[in-house]
Amino acid sequence: MKKTLILLLALLMVLSCCACGYKNPELTEEQLKLVITDIPQPEPEVARNPLTGEPLDDPSTVNNRPVAVMLNNIHYAMPQHGLQDCDIIFEFVVEWDVTRLMGVFHDVRNVGTIGSVRSARPYYIETVMGMEAIYVHAGGSDEAYYMLYDLPIDDFDEIDFDVFWRDKERRKTMAFEHTLMTSGERISSTITNYGWSLLHSEGYEYPFTYVEDGTPYSDTKATNVTVRFSDYKTGTFDYDPATGRYLVGQYDTQHVDGNTGEQLSIVNLLILRTEIYRNGDAAGHMVAEIWGSGEGTYICGGKAIPIMWHKETMEDPFTYTLADGTHFSLGIGNSYVCVIDKEDVVTMS
Repeated sequence: MKKTLILLLALLMVLSCCACGYKNPELTEEQLKLVITDIPQPEPEVARNPLTGEPLDDPSTVNNRPVAVMLNNIHYAMPQHGLQDCDIIFEFVVEWDVTRLMGVFHDVRNVGTIGSVRSARPYYIETVMGMEAIYVHAGGSDEAYYMLYDLPIDDFDEIDFDVFWRDKERRKTMAFEHTLMTSGERISSTITNYGWSLLHSEGYEYPFTYVEDGTPYSDTKATNVTVRFSDYKTGTFDYDPATGRYLVGQYDTQHVDGNTGEQLSIVNLLILRTEIYRNGDAAGHMVAEIWGSGEGTYICGGKAIPIMWHKETMEDPFTYTLADGTHFSLGIGNSYVCVIDKEDVVTMS
């Protein structure tokens, strides 16, 4: 810093002498370069993934719409493929006690196999709408289909066979409905073939900010977290201080990505509470009230803090604030969002 100041003062003296009519002492080209290059330069802005805060390999994709894929989560249909490549995972109960995941990818192009793919539900569609995402699913409930017909959503259904295939190995041990797979390459090439816009609408902005360490200022310990969705499904999230990530489990075992054979890990865990109840049909389909605001918990770095979630309309994304309404930043990395009923049990230790 002292060297920089001395060089700047020398340059100012030279310029001052010129202005006063004194003879200009000549500086060599090397001296001029030294003066210029030693002046602190602003760091170039890094294009970052708006869903994780991580630097993008391809900065041109920064304003791309994400792709959201419905994923099977029945115990005997494990493992899922493509989990660790998800930037955000949403989990709701879909019927009776069974949950389903929706994996959201900012850039799906280089993701390998994704699946198995299952059907749409209204609250997932409402989540997709808020993110302007392209939606990938295999069928849907009656209400979900009404919404897909009526709303301006770009979606790939099972009838788009250029996007999907049936996995022969899974067919040997699983029912037919648990065998539908897709891939990042198939999704991205088909989006191009359909001519859908890859970019967000003008003025769209993601509501998240990120910091290197997202650990909340809290005395509440959260190194071992369990989230009970139903009698059938409880999720576990165990903090690994060596990596700063939570290792995900379910059904009393590790939650493994079939592409890598490794346990799913995440940086941010968000638990959102709302009203969830059966809609009264014979299939046991659920209703999840995700418009408005509600209470929740943000967990990162082994600590937890109360938050509020907000989603005022179908077209709005989920946003999160502290309980007093102030903004907070997530940790740089992927997120897992558990949407549960107000009465469901969460334990932390």
